[in-house]
Amino acid sequence: MLDFGSFDRRGYRRVTTRDGYAQWAATYERTIKPDMDLLLLDAIRTVRWGDVSYAADLGCGTGRTGVWLAAHGVRRIDGIDVTPEMLDRARVCGVFAELGVADVGATGLASGRYDLVTTCLVDEHLADLAPLYREAARIAAPGAAYVLVGFHPFFIMRSGMPTHFNDAAGQPVAIETYVHLASDHVTTALDAGWQLAEMREQVIDERWIATKPSWAEHRDVPISFAFVWRR
Repeated sequence: MLDFGSFDRRGYRRVTTRDGYAQWAATYERTIKPDMDLLLLDAIRTVRWGDVSYAADLGCGTGRTGVWLAAHGVRRIDGIDVTPEMLDRARVCGVFAELGVADVGATGLASGRYDLVTTCLVDEHLADLAPLYREAARIAAPGAAYVLVGFHPFFIMRSGMPTHFNDAAGQPVAIETYVHLASDHVTTALDAGWQLAEMREQVIDERWIATKPSWAEHRDVPISFAFVWRR
């Protein structure tokens, strides 16, 4: 893990993950582009979504990943998140069998139950990746897939931009952000018993710039990534 302070070019006021997402919950879905996470899920080829009986979404937030999974045939989805305000939004989606307030590194979910585990746009808020990968391994059934989508470290380092949102006064607020290299993920996942099955990366392309022209300066820079791990 690298110190984000070495790359910070914005100097935004910083808040904790719990406090930040509590404030952001009401507008989150209007500000996160599908290019960031959902289009990467679309690109994955090593997971047969329709064959999944039990999925656990760790850091489920407002439920955007859960909605995508349900639309692609996943039959049961349980979700946990550290922020109750985000879970309030997730409940409205109507796709989760169970929702609970918990840390992604200590979910309280049943061991060995899930044939799919997902974590999307969460890892940059974790100082240590090991509890997440170990917990995903603990709750995963034999042969399970673990799909992790994250904010690309190269973009964070190049742009000096943390995960952030605008508060009620329209001022930018940064949520605590950590920089994990791809090698950090691979080493930690292997230590937890996972094997890499697939990796995808999303760059800022013309489609992205068409909806956010101010990001033209970041054309062709990777913005997010997806790992698929197997037990």
